[in-house]
Amino acid sequence: MSIAKSDFGVNKEGKKVTKYTLKNNNGMEVSFLDLGAVITSIIVPDKNGVFEDVVLGFDDVSSYEVNEPSFGAPVGRYANRISGGSFKLNGREYKLDQNEGTTCLHSGYLRYNTLMYEAECEEGEYEDSISFTRVSPDGEQGFPGNLTLTVTYTLNDNDELMIEYFAVSDEDTVINLTNHSYFNIGHGGHKCNDVLNQEIKIESTQFTPINDILIPTGEILDVSGTALDFTEFKKIKDGIGAADKDYKTVTGYDHNFVLSKAQDGDIRKAGTVRDEESGRIMEVFTDEPGMQVYTAETLEADGGKEGMHYGNYAAVCFETQNYPNAVNTPGFPNAVLKAGEEFESVTVYKFSLM
Repeated sequence: MSIAKSDFGVNKEGKKVTKYTLKNNNGMEVSFLDLGAVITSIIVPDKNGVFEDVVLGFDDVSSYEVNEPSFGAPVGRYANRISGGSFKLNGREYKLDQNEGTTCLHSGYLRYNTLMYEAECEEGEYEDSISFTRVSPDGEQGFPGNLTLTVTYTLNDNDELMIEYFAVSDEDTVINLTNHSYFNIGHGGHKCNDVLNQEIKIESTQFTPINDILIPTGEILDVSGTALDFTEFKKIKDGIGAADKDYKTVTGYDHNFVLSKAQDGDIRKAGTVRDEESGRIMEVFTDEPGMQVYTAETLEADGGKEGMHYGNYAAVCFETQNYPNAVNTPGFPNAVLKAGEEFESVTVYKFSLM
């Protein structure tokens, strides 16, 4: 195991940006920046032993300072969508940015992934960790309370990348944290054209249906008979077509899947993606109540790593989190973090071969 540090550039405020790389004894490497605590690369072998980078990203600081797609990003204070760009807490209404029509998406225009974090490394014999910490001040993005957030990434010799979130606020607030990495485990990794022939399986029999502006209706429906049935392995492209109101097809996946209740806070498998050509498999484990699967059907990003243009369906995201708009939806899991209470959550991405 090893941890390496290198200069990545300077941000627009003149602060030095550092890249940190964790490498395990199998040769797997994962790199991060203290700008946004983003994952910039995940390098794993294919079935022929060829190591390739399997996440989308950029090669320069200025691109990560914008990073509109949120490549590799920890998202907060509240990931996903909040209807009307507002919520009520303790009898007070809080107004947020409406950056997707009337909706607040991923907390608005100011994103956690464009801000600087303090980094701390910890080395071990079989695993190495790096923790990124910052304080989100009261009123930032429109949310109440000074929130101290730490995101810890750990890489071990089982080719598992673990993400641990820890947060505490000095006032009641709302919280929903996730990671927004875009994965393409196909031949060529992030340079593979699309993920449409990759197969996924989701450990879920239910989903939260959405309206025309992608806000959950408040219902919970069975996936059976719909394009969202991934209870067995299925190619991503198989359910994509014209969007139907009965969900027999969808224009693309941007849906929340309801996961089984975690027992005593333990993590359980949420989903798997595999690619026959490369032989790669990635499994997702979490203690979160839901997982948003997003197939990037409207992605158009120039200036990607190694000069790449990333287009539609260039990757798939597995965003483990609370349900979208839970702050405004009775019956959805609690999204309120009480003053002084600790928020903790874990997600694991495990890589292997077919």
